[in-house]
Amino acid sequence: MDAITRMRCFIQVVDSNGFSAAAREMGRSKALVSKYVGELEDELGVRLLNRTTRQVSLTEVGEAYYKEAAEILQRIDDLQASVQSSHQEVRGRLRVSAPRSMGDDMLNKAMMHFLTRYPDVNLDLRLEDRFVDLVEEGFDLAVRVTQLEDSSLIARKIAPFRTIVCASPEVVERYGAPNVPADLSTRPCIIDTNYRYKQNWAFQSEGERLSVAVKGPLEVNSAAAAREAALAHLGFLRTPLFFVADDVKTGDLVPLLETFEEPMRGIYAVYPHRRHLSAKVRALVDFLVEWTAKNPAG
Repeated sequence: MDAITRMRCFIQVVDSNGFSAAAREMGRSKALVSKYVGELEDELGVRLLNRTTRQVSLTEVGEAYYKEAAEILQRIDDLQASVQSSHQEVRGRLRVSAPRSMGDDMLNKAMMHFLTRYPDVNLDLRLEDRFVDLVEEGFDLAVRVTQLEDSSLIARKIAPFRTIVCASPEVVERYGAPNVPADLSTRPCIIDTNYRYKQNWAFQSEGERLSVAVKGPLEVNSAAAAREAALAHLGFLRTPLFFVADDVKTGDLVPLLETFEEPMRGIYAVYPHRRHLSAKVRALVDFLVEWTAKNPAG
């Protein structure tokens, strides 16, 4: 167990970016954590961390060791969890990646209710607009608006997903409602750079896909900021329907070009292939499916 303890201390130091923070997280003294990491380096005969008075950083060999050690400890934790309870209690640290725009809206409420139902789970929710490598970066689960392309991953559809072009009534009155997607090329558009095609908005007409180049007064990598811009009458917006569903219901934003939208896609829970899926991951996936069914995205 000493070897595992040393390994856990090393992982925690890296995750916490320092010995003091790691000691607080583990409920141990800084001296003891430093001692364990030093013993691990002595045992391996290599330096895993570069230390300065202000920070620590991984050496090249330390980076490789960290990735392997994190995976080993995860397997140990999963094994212990499955053996300790025939019902596989839902507990432990759960690392989840999701797009920022989804976290700003629909995921926040869902995750808080999940933690209320499963108080023994420690959630590490990372909201960032990039496709993380689940295995390489140590994530248990990612929520993605996409089709599954990586055969090494498993995906379960959580909910349907669609985008919408919309604008405030003031903008529609000022510039006129577009009759076809090409009309947007001559109107001010708010560009959310998180959107896959950025300044080229994709539509469908009579079964054929078409793209329209748009421009406007604002480019921003935040769905929340883009929504505020639309409500401030700055232009036409392309955004996930769930993000502006309430605004559409109140009439603050008007849906446009609905017959030209591409077929509805899906929001997926994506996780690595594992022989025994941990109870915490299974519980979260089931919960998200249940939550989105009760709280449809627009």
